[in-house]
Amino acid sequence: MKHTRIAILASGIGSNALALMNHFDGHPTIRTSLLISNKETCGALLPASKKNIASEVLSNAEIEDNQTLLMLLKQHSIDIVVLAGFLRKIPISVVQAFPDRIINIHPSILPEFGGKGMYGARVHHAVIEAHKKSSGITIHVVNENYDEGHYIAQFFVPVRANDDASSLDHKIRTLEQRYFPTVVEGYINSLTD
Repeated sequence: MKHTRIAILASGIGSNALALMNHFDGHPTIRTSLLISNKETCGALLPASKKNIASEVLSNAEIEDNQTLLMLLKQHSIDIVVLAGFLRKIPISVVQAFPDRIINIHPSILPEFGGKGMYGARVHHAVIEAHKKSSGITIHVVNENYDEGHYIAQFFVPVRANDDASSLDHKIRTLEQRYFPTVVEGYINSLTD
């Protein structure tokens, strides 16, 4: 049976990347085949190595040059690209080569608090400063514009009066860990049915 081969792109501590790698470890039809980061300090690189998942660190210039990232994905016969805390814009050549096959997770309920420069703690600070009663995560397909692709799923958490960016970050990470891998799996299955 042919596996759907996914590439995970991550920049930070790698918690979502690790959750995805663990979820698909031994999966009958989906395999994590490649991890790409733009930071040598990405926390997902060592776990990927231990799981025998190919990994690459690309410079920001290599990611943005419209060829290097695309060639690497093709070299590994990637079917689906999953952005798990990846903080660079995906080149148009890659978006066009993987229509409806690039998935991102964003730490707010889009369309609010999305767009260029809105990631991590910046989003949580903005939510708190706007006195929002809820926040959450949006899992969406990537298109040419930041955080504007169609939504696959959204999950909510309440924002309490005593919440700060740190406590909201904890709530959001809990949602990400709980839902991101299964939503990615469901989306991939919907494409292959």
